[in-house]
Amino acid sequence: MRALSTAATGMEAQQLNVEVIAHNLANMNTTAFKRQRAEFQDLLYQNVRQVGAASSDAGTIVPTGIQVGLGVQTGSVYRITEQGSLSQTGNELDLAISGRGYFRVELPNGGEAYTRAGGFAKSPEGLVVTSDGYLVQPGIAIPEEARRIEVNQEGQVMVLIDGDPEPQILGQIELVTFANEAGLEAAGDNLYLESGASGPPNVGVGGQPGFGIIRQGFVEASNVESVTEITALIQAQRAYEMNARVISAADEMLATSTNMR
Repeated sequence: MRALSTAATGMEAQQLNVEVIAHNLANMNTTAFKRQRAEFQDLLYQNVRQVGAASSDAGTIVPTGIQVGLGVQTGSVYRITEQGSLSQTGNELDLAISGRGYFRVELPNGGEAYTRAGGFAKSPEGLVVTSDGYLVQPGIAIPEEARRIEVNQEGQVMVLIDGDPEPQILGQIELVTFANEAGLEAAGDNLYLESGASGPPNVGVGGQPGFGIIRQGFVEASNVESVTEITALIQAQRAYEMNARVISAADEMLATSTNMR
């Protein structure tokens, strides 16, 4: 009874689907979170009668054959990288990217990660860091006497210092883009890592062709839409229940054949 194993693969697929949806809903308020979507593929087929096989000596062929599918498998869990809405905070070191791009972050092990969560702060040394204290590249130090911080759309960081009428330029926040953003490896803590699927990072500044602009005093919200996720959750639940019913029906059929006298 192939229906038992086939329906079981359907239940496993919908279980994974619900887990992905639950992860999306759990991160509805996570800064710059990108929702995910599970994609499925049909499994191998058993050829009971080969399509296109000869059906007689006269040269006739089987037009359709008999192929019995063995169920479903997960093809991928795809990350949807569309822009989230921008929320105004008024914080001088809250930065959001409007358009394509990621901020570069130096990890404690010396490696590099990438993020769109621009809720930055100052370290004890005055360096611009993430909420976990990771250095935002290329490493910009804010002097203690700075009374105001300004970041323009290109990512140029300037400060106003008492007694100096002209703003002092401290440095340039760089952005990176990837040929395949969905191929980035999620590392948690709103960080992504380069992978073989993402391609190498392309470094630039805000406003260049292919790069978004930087908005000071804003953070990017999650792109999760609650109505869409709840609808998908209901569909996954119904699909899970139907596969469970197939298993019950197949089990009853086996019981009937076993009890025949």
